[in-house]
Amino acid sequence: MNYPFWDIPYLGSGWVIGIIAIFHVMISQFAVGGGLYLPLAERKAMREGRTDWHDQLVSYSKFFLILTGVFGTVSGVGIWFAIGLTQPEATSTLIHNFVFGWAIEWVFFMVELITAAVYYYTWNRIDAKLHLTVGWVYAGASVATLVIINGILTFMLTPGDTWLGVAGTGQEASKFWNAFFNPTYWPSLLLRACVCCSLAGIWALISASRINGDKQPALKASMVKWSVKWLVPSVVAMPFLMIWYYMMVPTSQQALLTLGIDTINAGTFSAVTRMALIIIITSATIVGVAYYLAYRNPVDFNLSHAIAILLLALMATGAGEYSREMLRKPYVIGNWMYSNGVRVPSANRIDREGYLTHSNWTWSADRNGPGSSYSRGEAIFRGECGSCHTLDGYRPLRQLLSGRDRSSIGNFITMLHEHKADSPYSRFMPPMVGTQQDINDLTDYLNYKVNPPAPGAQKTTLTAQK
Repeated sequence: MNYPFWDIPYLGSGWVIGIIAIFHVMISQFAVGGGLYLPLAERKAMREGRTDWHDQLVSYSKFFLILTGVFGTVSGVGIWFAIGLTQPEATSTLIHNFVFGWAIEWVFFMVELITAAVYYYTWNRIDAKLHLTVGWVYAGASVATLVIINGILTFMLTPGDTWLGVAGTGQEASKFWNAFFNPTYWPSLLLRACVCCSLAGIWALISASRINGDKQPALKASMVKWSVKWLVPSVVAMPFLMIWYYMMVPTSQQALLTLGIDTINAGTFSAVTRMALIIIITSATIVGVAYYLAYRNPVDFNLSHAIAILLLALMATGAGEYSREMLRKPYVIGNWMYSNGVRVPSANRIDREGYLTHSNWTWSADRNGPGSSYSRGEAIFRGECGSCHTLDGYRPLRQLLSGRDRSSIGNFITMLHEHKADSPYSRFMPPMVGTQQDINDLTDYLNYKVNPPAPGAQKTTLTAQK
């Protein structure tokens, strides 16, 4: 444990990242797609002399500025805060390896913020062609941020053999481009580009649905239909891109899409398959609703219809982000760092020296006495299990281990420690690293939580090792 532990009861720290990320992705990818939508719509209005489109775009650009510039920015900062506390080791690796990439991304992000504000506040105040140019500058900057972020996100699943060959030597940054243009970079980039276009159309439908169809039927019909067309690239290209992406994912991770583990609650990785099905079902429903309720009947398309499509998109985004995160298991950075922050090459050393040997974030004493088994076990639980499990909330260990006595719990932890290839858990759970003393300490702690002693019993009995 090189860092203090961030304890989020019941919900778990991972879901804090997840909740923020789902909403952030909905907005940040809209910032890219919407950045293309606005100048293209403005150019269309200029070419066709549509002053009604012009007025509508002025209002829409205000909505765009507030949503992306305020909520998108705040949620982005929230993600940085959450990942830094939940996965400090992985965050440190990403920063050290991609420090210049992050710096360039922030430059483009600042350009985004500035040009988005300039774009809105200069409607009818500067030459129309110059105003359109401002829109294109924003679009270019937003696409650049996607290009950079995509490389860093895909690196976490597929860092590539070249980077892994120098990982841990201090020369990782020398393989920056190999890590950046990793095996899943291009299919993921094109997939995200399709999603950005779809979200541009979906968010635009929110604005278009509020146009009074009785007073402005032509405007509403044209804007609703044009917005629906932004879903076409996703409908046509995404199935093929998903197949390409799947082929680039390591074989070990491909299996997680179909692997059902019935020993873990409802099946952790049958859940990944269910998430994939949710993506397919919700995407197909979005297309159906958009076509029949929006494209075929644009004047009658109302805000409730648009919100329904947006909620379906939120479900698809959530399922997509969940699946992407789960595909990395048991790693947070493929083949380099386990999901609990333990580096793969360090596992054998920790098995020899002990998990808490070099930790500055453990208790030296508590009411049970110096270095009690309970306090050491709690520290091990927080460091090795807490990034994915809680005691009573998300993936609750108290429930999953219910009915087991101390011996059974110890056998289970020993199985995780051995991490044999034929163990079903080795596919998605990192090994429990540490010495036999660490195994005993974690067993004592979990046994106390699963099988608490009768009232009045002394917790110090936990120090007796079996």
